[in-house]
Amino acid sequence: MDQLQALRVFVRIAESGGFSKAADTLNIPRPTVTKLIQDLESHLRIKLFQRSTRKVVVTDEGQAYYRRAVKVLADVDEMDTLFADARGAPRGRLRVDVGSSLANLILLPNLPSFRAKYPEIQLEVGVGDRHVDLIGDAVDCVIRGGDLTDTSLIARHIASLDWGTYAAAQYVAARGRPAHPSALQTDHDVAGYFSSLTGRVMPLLFEREGERIDVDVRSRHGVFVNESTAHLTALVSGLGVGQTFGFMARPHLETGALVQLLPEWHRPLHRLHIVFHPSRNQSARLRAFVDWVVELFAQYDCSPRL
Repeated sequence: MDQLQALRVFVRIAESGGFSKAADTLNIPRPTVTKLIQDLESHLRIKLFQRSTRKVVVTDEGQAYYRRAVKVLADVDEMDTLFADARGAPRGRLRVDVGSSLANLILLPNLPSFRAKYPEIQLEVGVGDRHVDLIGDAVDCVIRGGDLTDTSLIARHIASLDWGTYAAAQYVAARGRPAHPSALQTDHDVAGYFSSLTGRVMPLLFEREGERIDVDVRSRHGVFVNESTAHLTALVSGLGVGQTFGFMARPHLETGALVQLLPEWHRPLHRLHIVFHPSRNQSARLRAFVDWVVELFAQYDCSPRL
């Protein structure tokens, strides 16, 4: 039995809640996962899990073993990190997760520079607007926007993005420009966005000189999508008025495909962070990626300059 591999499998099952999920995240066959746990339980002469057709529950003995297993694996990773630092060449697998628009328009186009600098890091990029469980999904770090509620994680601010209100040139030619945000509730179609996690339709927000207006667009005619690049496509296609990030809209403003509306009204900046678990703080490959991301996103930062 490969006891170190068995420990990794055991910890992944305990954290993800299932044998299949552990097999998927570790990229090993399900029968291998089952065999490793059986061998580990035989070696320890204890039951680590109570298994049924519906769920997997860690036993009391398994909980005690888990706490020690996590420490052992952290020590092994730290040893690897120390030697990687000594060689000056971080290497190994790094799994990151990032929203669609940030991935397609910022991260992936610039990734060749990271690969050139760190060719021995195997980077796996999960792309989507869904919420990711860092532990359960075996993800090293995520790039997230908005308010952060999990105080157990480490979050490093990388940029604050500006918003704008836009519509396609052909839409404006046919429907005209709104003179005030309130016109969007009565006179215009909306190309809106709804959360893939909660299903909640995002309102349009407007601020000017201390005044704030929230436009509830749920009752408006239009199209609503739950993915950021698709939302931009909906705007460019002339499906209605909507709000998106300035860095996404600017190339289409330059070509004339999009028109900015209500420029005197603003939406609060959208704060971006790169987030990771404290147990990964000593990883050389993670530190290399975080530092690179901070440098990359600085050019998109719209935070007020002091």
